[in-house]
Amino acid sequence: MQHSMQEEKTNSPYLIGITGGSGSGKSTFIRRIREEFSTDEVCIVSMDDYYLPRENQHVDEKGEKNFDLPKSFDKKAFRRDIEILMAGGTVEKQEYTFNNPLVTPKMLVFKSAPVIIVEGLFVFHYKKIAPMFNLKIFISAKENLKVIRRIYRDQVERNYPLEDVLYKYEHHVLPSFERFIEPYRESADIVINNNEHFEHGYAVLKGFLTAQIKGL
Repeated sequence: MQHSMQEEKTNSPYLIGITGGSGSGKSTFIRRIREEFSTDEVCIVSMDDYYLPRENQHVDEKGEKNFDLPKSFDKKAFRRDIEILMAGGTVEKQEYTFNNPLVTPKMLVFKSAPVIIVEGLFVFHYKKIAPMFNLKIFISAKENLKVIRRIYRDQVERNYPLEDVLYKYEHHVLPSFERFIEPYRESADIVINNNEHFEHGYAVLKGFLTAQIKGL
């Protein structure tokens, strides 16, 4: 941690950014927060819901779509919606279902709250968004664990073939992590290691969120 988490309370929401490589455990970490805090207390926005349409994605030299680049997302809409929430507004956004035909997208509604959490692969890379954060959290895990988690998630939850998952990890996910995500670990306020579990790191954040919501 680079500085104390005690911040002056203002009328503006407290903005937290959470990043980490694919398979590091961001989604599970965020799920825990959703389970323990109401939407009136904490608003959570995922960068995943700002993917550009499939036809607008970059194609690699083998003709495969690369969804793991900063330009894979609509960063202007992402920034705009964060600013709306920071100003006390409400945002409606269609859920992104990772092109899974077995899933019907829902309409998501984000309401401003005392704490706003924004999570995603490149939240610290976007130069007009990174300075907005009051607190930056980096979730870390060993590479072999991230591969296993990615395989399980993409096969079970997103209906992707194993060969496709492995190709994308080697040629898209890992290079992107090394170039656009890992360098920001050093500038994070908190690094949470999730090789076995993230319980201790989560407990610290939970206590801080509770205090922030209460205005302590």
